[in-house]
Amino acid sequence: MAGNQPLFAQEGRSSATSDERAAREDDALLGSQRGSSDEDKVEPRSRAGFWREVGIFVWALLATATVIVLAVVLQHQSKSPTPGGKFKEPTGKKNLIFMVSDGMGPASLSLTRSFRQYQNNLPIDDVLILDQHFIDHTACGTVLEAAKRAGYMTGLVVTTSITDATPACFASHVNLRSEEDLIAQQEVGHSNPLGRTLDLMFGGGRCHFLPNTMNGSCRGDDLDVTKVAQEEYGWTYIDNRDDFNNLGPSPKLPLMGLFARYNIPYEIDRRTMDEEYPSLEEMARVALRALEAATQDSDKGFFLMIEGSRIDHAAHGNDPAAQVHEVLAYDRTVAAVLEFLDRSDDDGAFVGTSDHETGGLSIARQLHPPPSYPHYGWNPAVLANASHSAEHLARMLNDDWFEADKRKSYINKKYLQDGLGIWDAADEELDLLIDNPTFAVYYFADMISRRARIGWSTHGHSAVDVNIYGHGEIGGLKGNHENTDVGKFLREFLDVNVDTITKKLNKKSKPISSASDNGLSWTGKVPVEEDFRALSKQHEDFTVDFPQGS
Repeated sequence: MAGNQPLFAQEGRSSATSDERAAREDDALLGSQRGSSDEDKVEPRSRAGFWREVGIFVWALLATATVIVLAVVLQHQSKSPTPGGKFKEPTGKKNLIFMVSDGMGPASLSLTRSFRQYQNNLPIDDVLILDQHFIDHTACGTVLEAAKRAGYMTGLVVTTSITDATPACFASHVNLRSEEDLIAQQEVGHSNPLGRTLDLMFGGGRCHFLPNTMNGSCRGDDLDVTKVAQEEYGWTYIDNRDDFNNLGPSPKLPLMGLFARYNIPYEIDRRTMDEEYPSLEEMARVALRALEAATQDSDKGFFLMIEGSRIDHAAHGNDPAAQVHEVLAYDRTVAAVLEFLDRSDDDGAFVGTSDHETGGLSIARQLHPPPSYPHYGWNPAVLANASHSAEHLARMLNDDWFEADKRKSYINKKYLQDGLGIWDAADEELDLLIDNPTFAVYYFADMISRRARIGWSTHGHSAVDVNIYGHGEIGGLKGNHENTDVGKFLREFLDVNVDTITKKLNKKSKPISSASDNGLSWTGKVPVEEDFRALSKQHEDFTVDFPQGS
């Protein structure tokens, strides 16, 4: 240290120098002038300090006033609007109570609700106090709806019912996915605040569009949605393979094709019923042709969602033979889409992904416990030998009749050898099918999975990552992404505003507390605990001791 001065002494001197420098800068800013005498040097500096203090005081006063005004304005704007759109100032004495349930999630409530009902022998609709004060949920606009509003043509092509979860979430808004009657109405434009947002839909699910007075209906009422669609919303309706084949090069839109009572059969089964059901690839090709023709004179194109729907169903059933044929059918459809994009004069892109993985599929299954060494391989020939899905064969078995003394040989020949291509069925496996035909769909799937050395961890969904595929200008989706990034890309590619749709839907929404007496609004029945239990039971774990076999 210079001059052996303490560090603080140096800092003090430096601080004083800085203060002097700051004073001189303030003097210059306030317009002070220097005189030639010592008196002149002191006097102006004193006057400058005075005016500097006055300036700082005025500035502080104005800043404080501004903050107060802003606070009042913001407080006013944060008030809840009345139905008429004007803000109503609460009057009188007010108390506010805020409560925190640290660590409590929906599962905690479900657990407690059920426990309370069991402990006190209460009915299923006797719910917690919290349940009666749950804040209302709101509808959320979709990319398809925003695209329609922006002038695009829109379409859905699936192999499940057109009212199933994936297609429904693009063009309808209900409280429960099981509200398929209401989904059907909204998809054609009926009971939908946005009106008709679809121009084309191909798939199954005819039973939810037909009145319960007709054969083949599964509706709970006598509304003929196909008639409403045609008479009120201009739809062209077809329901069979011949009409599909005769659509021509430029089908009239809006166009609705419902080709199965509910789901279109698995591809492994459909290929033997080709004269009755079109394939996913065929439906996609016709949809692309129809939408291209309908937009040829427009400066907007179209948005089409195509789903290989039953890949999921095959995995839920742990049926590898059905699944490989579903994936192949989807792959052929992707080829048709790429062919369309490459020949089209318009800009276009294809993005493909999955909502989740199902089944926890594992290729190379260890059939025998340690110390047997695992065999790292699987047998595709086993799947190639199967001619039908486990679902199809189980349905046939439950409808079949056979003589008791010949049942083993009959089932072995018709269902295992001819149906699954299995020639080495053990007696224990045949006994399971005979004694428990209701569970035949699981037994058939397990028999073929074991022989192909394919494993499954669940009959439900798994947390495995899914892939994103693309063609065209999809640079923003390269690499690893959160699933919400896909929706963001779709919105940005089409340059559409989903928030506008959401706001419009919410204007039409009724709070649960003000819904009609039967608990209904345009989004359907208000769900209760029993609804969620029924939903979870659809994919309930199935546990059974299977024989080891070969």
